[in-house]
Formats: sequence, C-alpha cells, structure tokens
Amino acid sequence: MHPSAASREDPDPPRRDEIAVYFTDRGIEELAERRGDEEVSLAWLADRLQAFVDAHPDFEIAVDRLATWLARDDQE
Repeated sequence: MHPSAASREDPDPPRRDEIAVYFTDRGIEELAERRGDEEVSLAWLADRLQAFVDAHPDFEIAVDRLATWLARDDQE
C-alpha cells in the first residue's frame, strides 16, 4: 500500500516511534508470559544469542551491544 493511501484511510495514523516501541514491547511481554518463571544460565543465553545471530546476521551488531550491556551491567 502506498503511504499516502494509508493516511487517507486513517485520519490519525500512529507515529513511527510508537510502532517500533509496540513491537518491541510485544516481544518482551511474550517472553515474560511464556518463559518468565524459568531460570536459565548466562551460558544458555549466550548460546541462544549466537544461534540467533547465525540465523540473522543483520542483527549481529544489535545483539553484540545487548550482550555487552548485559555483561557490564553490574559495573556501572
């Protein structure tokens, strides 16, 4: 659909930053609902992150930044 067609159908379309936040929150909420009671090791998480990057190399930088942030979280 052409962007101008969407604006004609919806007089108040959502802002781009609202859409990005919604999808991010939805994934986090699903994780909490499905697996929130589980305990996992950081080694398991690292393996899962590596598998994700192997399957989706375009996300390597973002995943690496997340892993670095998690690794250093207690130092700041």
